Amino acid sequence: MKKSLNLSAPRKYSPWSMVLTIFFVVFSIAWLYPVVLVLINSFRTNGAINTDVFGMPTAETFMGLKNYINGATVGNYPFLSAVLYSVIITVLSTFLILLFTAMTAWYIARVDSPFARFFYMLCVFSMIVPFQMVMYPLVSITDTTRLNTPWTIPVVYLGFGAGLAIFMFVGFIKGLPLEVEEAAAIDGCGPVRTYFSVVLPMLKPTMISVGILELMWVWNDYLLPYLVLDRTSYATIPIYIQMLQGDRGHVDLGATMAIILLAILPVIIAYMFCQKYIIKGVAAGAVKG
Repeated sequence: MKKSLNLSAPRKYSPWSMVLTIFFVVFSIAWLYPVVLVLINSFRTNGAINTDVFGMPTAETFMGLKNYINGATVGNYPFLSAVLYSVIITVLSTFLILLFTAMTAWYIARVDSPFARFFYMLCVFSMIVPFQMVMYPLVSITDTTRLNTPWTIPVVYLGFGAGLAIFMFVGFIKGLPLEVEEAAAIDGCGPVRTYFSVVLPMLKPTMISVGILELMWVWNDYLLPYLVLDRTSYATIPIYIQMLQGDRGHVDLGATMAIILLAILPVIIAYMFCQKYIIKGVAAGAVKG
């Protein structure tokens, strides 16, 4: 006779699993603590932060929403404009990266030719090239080609973000069954229709994971917009935070903490809703193929 499973019995944990659990709990707390510290200090006075950055708000040091109002109104540049330009650059850059790199990866994965393999190696190699090596010629090229506006800088982000995206897409596409695409071709689908009707829906997990990774990178990027854009006309949120520094190095830490918190909240919320797709897409792109 088969033994029945006793589902009500307490689950036993090995000592090693308990050690790992404790380690990851401590690691999670250490990772979240800076975010919590920014949240706490966004409600404290500037003097209190300078005196004790790890302190808690008191009746004398609690600022309410004043830091958020001061951070959004101080200086000569409007905060809402910085938010708008960050949204435009992030959305356009992520859209271009997903659109073009997914199609490129499909070509590389399905066309077995020396050119496809060579192009793939170039994309992988671009991931290890330091940005500092191309920083100065990039400024000259973007000025010459008029890629120094919020509506054209996504083309630059496409070049820098294509390597990682193509690497992940190629690994995932190689694990997809080729028979599905062959069946679509037998039914009369051309390459374009096969891609958009058959391949693209199957790329959803990797699409979401690549999209979130690229979104976090572009949204938080400071150096590329700082070098390429005209900061007096176009400023993203990271540049706006740098503008909060006043004369002679004076910084309103409370207002700065408030704007930093507003800057990281959208990415944290997006990551929380899409984290299962990120893990699934990264694992698929790294293992398959």
